[in-house]
Amino acid sequence: MYWIKIQSLHLVGRHIGFVYVAMLSKLCKDGCNVKGMICSLQAEFNLKPDSLYFNDGQRRIDFVLAYEDESKKQHKRSFQKKQMRKRLAYESNLINCGLQLEATSSVSVGDEKLIFVKVHAPWELLCSFAEIMHIKLPLQPNDLKTRDSPFKWISRFFSVDENIIKPEQEFFTAPFEIDRLSDFYIQDKETFFNPATRSRIVHFILCRGEYAIRDNVRKFGINKLLDSGIYKAAFPLHDSRFNYQSEDPNCPNERYLLYREWAHPRNIFKLQPLDLVRKYYGEKIGIYFAWLGFYTQMLLLAAVVGLGCFLYGYFMKDNCTWSQEVCDPNIGGKIIMCPQCDQECTYWNLTITCESSKVTTTFTLADYGKALFSGKFFLDPLSSQQEEHIPYTACGKCVRMTFCTSAVLFWILLIIASVIGIIVYRLSVFLVFSATLPRHINGTEAIQKYLTPQAATSVSASIISFIIIMILNMIYEKVAIMITDFELPRTQTDYENSLTMKMFLFQFVNYYSSCFYIAFFKGKFVGYPGDPVYWLGKYRNEECDPGGCLLELTTQLTIIMGGKAIWNNIQEVLLPWLKNLIGRFCSASRSEKVVPRWEQDYHLQPIGKLGLFYEYLEMVIQFGFVTLFVASFPLAPLLALMNNLLEIRIDAWKITTQFRRIVPQKAQDIGAWQPIMQGIALLAVVTNAMIIAFTSDMIPRLVYYWSFSVPPYGSQSTYSMKGYINNTLSVFAVSDFRNESKPAALPMFANQTTCRYRDFRYPPGHEHQYEHNIYYWHVIAAKLSFIIVMEHIIYLVTFAISHIIPDVSKKTKSKIKREKYLIQTLLHENPVKAMKKNMGSIADKILKGADGTFRPKTE
Repeated sequence: MYWIKIQSLHLVGRHIGFVYVAMLSKLCKDGCNVKGMICSLQAEFNLKPDSLYFNDGQRRIDFVLAYEDESKKQHKRSFQKKQMRKRLAYESNLINCGLQLEATSSVSVGDEKLIFVKVHAPWELLCSFAEIMHIKLPLQPNDLKTRDSPFKWISRFFSVDENIIKPEQEFFTAPFEIDRLSDFYIQDKETFFNPATRSRIVHFILCRGEYAIRDNVRKFGINKLLDSGIYKAAFPLHDSRFNYQSEDPNCPNERYLLYREWAHPRNIFKLQPLDLVRKYYGEKIGIYFAWLGFYTQMLLLAAVVGLGCFLYGYFMKDNCTWSQEVCDPNIGGKIIMCPQCDQECTYWNLTITCESSKVTTTFTLADYGKALFSGKFFLDPLSSQQEEHIPYTACGKCVRMTFCTSAVLFWILLIIASVIGIIVYRLSVFLVFSATLPRHINGTEAIQKYLTPQAATSVSASIISFIIIMILNMIYEKVAIMITDFELPRTQTDYENSLTMKMFLFQFVNYYSSCFYIAFFKGKFVGYPGDPVYWLGKYRNEECDPGGCLLELTTQLTIIMGGKAIWNNIQEVLLPWLKNLIGRFCSASRSEKVVPRWEQDYHLQPIGKLGLFYEYLEMVIQFGFVTLFVASFPLAPLLALMNNLLEIRIDAWKITTQFRRIVPQKAQDIGAWQPIMQGIALLAVVTNAMIIAFTSDMIPRLVYYWSFSVPPYGSQSTYSMKGYINNTLSVFAVSDFRNESKPAALPMFANQTTCRYRDFRYPPGHEHQYEHNIYYWHVIAAKLSFIIVMEHIIYLVTFAISHIIPDVSKKTKSKIKREKYLIQTLLHENPVKAMKKNMGSIADKILKGADGTFRPKTE
C-alpha cells in the first residue's frame, strides 16, 4: 500500500515537474530573464550564523544542496539551459513529494555564484517515509532492572563525565507505523525524529527524486546530479562549530561535545561516548568506532605478553649460551664460514654475526594466532515480492565476471612479478655489498658490527619493497573501483562486499608476499657450498645468517608497518587539514561578512563515496601484521595498541572537525570484514607455528638441548646448550668447490682447507659425506610434530572459548525478548482485542435490532 503511495507521489511530481520545465523552456525561448525568476524564489540570509532553521525560525534544515548559478557560469547558453532544466525539474519533484525548499545566495565575496538550497521535511512526510523505510522508533523507555558490574568503579576513571555528556535514555523500539502512532513514545513532535534520522529520511527521498526521462528511462538520484556537476554538494548540517558552543539556544551543540570529550587528544585514554556518536552520526559510524575500541582493548593483553617476551629476551641476551659462543673469539672467532655467493664473495668470520645473534635472542618467540575479535553478528533475511529489473542477461553476467576475475588475477600476478624483482635485486646487491663491505671485525669500528652485507641488503630491499607496495596500492584502488562498477552489483551492500574482497585480496598479496618469502622460502632451498641451488638459473639462492632469517623478517615488518602508519597519517590528517586551512584562509581574506552554518560546512572536505572502507581496510591489514607474523616480532601488538589509541582520536577528530557531516546510515555488522578477519586468525595459527618451526632456531635448539647435548649423541654430562654452534654448523672442504663457485681467496684465508655452513650434513670423508645427518631428521620430525600439536591445541582452545562465551549477553537477550513482547502486545494483540471488542458491540446491536424487528409468527 505504501509503495503505491510513493509511486503516486512520483507520478504527480514527474507530471508537475515537467510542466514546470516546459514552461521554463518556453520562457527561455521567448528570451525572458531566467535569473530574475530564480532569484524571486530565494530568501536573503537573516544574519544568524548559528541558526539551523529556515528564515522563519520554525522549520529545521534537514539537508543542504549547493549549486552554481548557471547565469554566472562561463559556459554555452544551451548547456546552461540543460543543466537548469534538470535541476528545476528535480527540485520541482522534491516539492511535489512533500519536501520544503528555501534558497539562499552565498555571502562570501568570492562565492557569489553559489546558491544553497535548504531542505526541510515536515512531520507528515517524515512519518510516511519512516514507515516505508521500516525505521525503528521508541515504543517506551527501558523498564528492565539492571545490575551494575562489580568492575564499574574502574571504568568510572576512564568514562566521560555524565554531567557533560548525559547518558542516552534507552528505549524499546519497533518499526514505525502511522496507524499505530499513539502506541509510540512521542513527547514532542520536534524531537521524536532526531536530526540524524531526519537527514537519513531526506537523503532517501533525494536519492529517488527524478530529474529527467529519456527514451522511457527514468533519470533520478542526487548522486547522479552530483557526478554531472549540476549540484556541487549535498550534505546534512553540523549542529555547531566544533570549537565553540552555538549561541542559538535551540542548538544541542553535540558536535562541540564530541570534539571536546571524544576527538580531542587529551581524551586518548578515555572510553568513547558511543551512544552520542551513534546518535549524531548514525549506526554505521557507531559500529565502526565500537569495533575499533573493542579491537584496541583486545590488543592490550597481547601487548603485555609481547612486551614481557621482549624485555625477557633483552635482559637475557648476554646470558644466552649460543650467543656467547658466537661472540667468543675463542669459539666464534675461530670459525670461518663459507662464502654465500659465487666468486665475488670470500670467507668470513662467524663473529661478524655477534650483534645480530644478540638481537635475535631479544625477540623471544610467542604465538598470538588466536583471533582477537570473535564477536558474531546476526543478519535478518529480507525478502521482496517485487520483480527486479536485471540490467544484463545471464550470459552478460558471466562475461562480466570473467573479465573482472581476469583483471584481479592480472594485478595479483603483477605483485608476484614485483616480488620476484625484489628477490633478484637482493641477490644482485648482495654481491656488491659482499665485495665492498668488510667481512671481519677488528673491534675498532662500531659501525661494522651492524653494517653487514646481510643487513644492508635487507634494509635497502625492505625500503624499495615498501615504495613499490605504496605505488601499486594507489594504482589498484582506482582499478578495483572501476572493476566493481563494471560488475553492476545489485545493492550497495553487494557493491561494498565485492570491493572489499577485491581490495583485501590485492593488499593481502601486496603487503604480505615479501614477508612470506623471507619467513618460509629464503634460506630453505640453498643446497650446500659444493652444490648450490640457483634462482632463474643464474643467481645463487639467498642464505640466512647462522641465527636464522628471523631478524630479517622483523626488519621487513618494522619498515612496512612503520612506513604504512606514517603514510596513512599523512593522507588522513595532514592533507585534509592543509586543504581546510587554505580554504579558511582564502575565505577570511575575501569576506568579512558573517558566514552561515551551511556555508561553513560547504568549505569542509566531502566524505568519499566509500566512507569507512579505507578505515576498515587499514585496521584489517594491521590485524594481519599483528597476528600472522607476531612470532617474529612480539612488539607488534604493542605498536598496534599505541597506533590504535591515536587512530581512534585521529578518526574522531577528522570526521568531527575536517569533514562535512556524514549522512547517517544503518548497519547490522561490519560486513565482509568479519569473515576476512576470521580467515586471517585461522591462517595466523599456521603461519606462526611454521615461523617458530622453520624460520626460527627454537626447534633445533630444543632438539640439541634434550637429545644431542648428552649421550649417546653428545658428550655433556647434563642438559646444556654448550657446543650448540659447533654442532649445528656443517664442515665443507675447500677443495670440493666447483670452479664456477670457487671464491676469490684473500691473503688471510690463503691456507684455508675447510669452512663451515649452516646445515645438518655429514662432513667430508664420511661415507655419506654432504648428506643430511641424523640431527637433521630429528629436527624435521620435531618441527612437524610441533606444528601439528600446536595447531590442534590452539584450535581446540579457540573452539572451547567460542562456545563458553556467548555471542549475545544475557542482558541483551532480555532486552530483545522484552522488545518482542512489547511489539507483539502493543502493535498486534491490542489492535486485535480492540477490533474484537468493536465487533462484539456491533454484533450486540445487530442482535437487539433483530430481536425487536423480527419476531416469531404466533400460530
